[in-house]
Amino acid sequence: MLVHAHPDDESINNGATMARYAAEGARVTLVTCTLGERGEVIPAELGHLNGTALGAYRRQELAAAVRELGVEDFRLLGGAGRYQDSGMMGLADNDDPGCLWQADVDQAAEHLVAVIREVRPQVLVTYDGNGGYGHPDHIQAHRIAMRAADLAADPAVRPDLGEPWRIAKVYWNRVPRSVAEAAFARLESDLPGLPFSKSATVDDVPGVVDDEQVTTRIDGTAYAAAKAAAMRAHATQIEVAEPYFVLSNQLAQPVFTTEYYELVRGEHAGEEETDLFTGIEEAAS
Repeated sequence: MLVHAHPDDESINNGATMARYAAEGARVTLVTCTLGERGEVIPAELGHLNGTALGAYRRQELAAAVRELGVEDFRLLGGAGRYQDSGMMGLADNDDPGCLWQADVDQAAEHLVAVIREVRPQVLVTYDGNGGYGHPDHIQAHRIAMRAADLAADPAVRPDLGEPWRIAKVYWNRVPRSVAEAAFARLESDLPGLPFSKSATVDDVPGVVDDEQVTTRIDGTAYAAAKAAAMRAHATQIEVAEPYFVLSNQLAQPVFTTEYYELVRGEHAGEEETDLFTGIEEAAS
């Protein structure tokens, strides 16, 4: 199960991982917390979209993206439109009572508890406590996911939401600093031949940490085309020129097809993992 803030986050952060596990027969469930109603639209021909209309369009983009990844189970937290995009940190949008930033974390987590107890995932993936880069919806998605993981396992919490379920392993999205630095060095070399004029920096990539903090590497290179196709499906937000992409700021970034994680709950074998499910069957037996 993956918990994300907006449509497009899943493809950028975990597209190759999702495609790989879906192809291998795992049940992959995506829970998206908002419809990204305050996202900045890239194509001029779609520039008229905003608010509810943009959210509805991005919901269609999300459906197209997960099809490219082979994922059939995707949910919107609390139902479509239950929580709205909060905008960037520090804007007046953050004060909208209907936005995710203003949501009661325990109440929002109960919506996720219902999904966890239904799906019974072994692994949960979300952001770190800073949401990767400080966006309020990413921070809230982290809080909701971590709280729901606790509540779902507690038999005293809302029995009407299903039987208690304990998630075996929880991961946060990461990128090793050395990997990011090498990717941006290649980008600087390739930039003259790209349709993008400027490059982002390592510090613009969410979740970059020192290499030793990363516990898990998922090789998704066989699913690079699926990840790129899923990112292209989010046309309001992303422009792709493999192996690079830009968001609305028009600063080029690498498309990472090997994806990285930090195990924050669950048993770790003491060496780099190459499978999110490492150790789960042994622990259960």
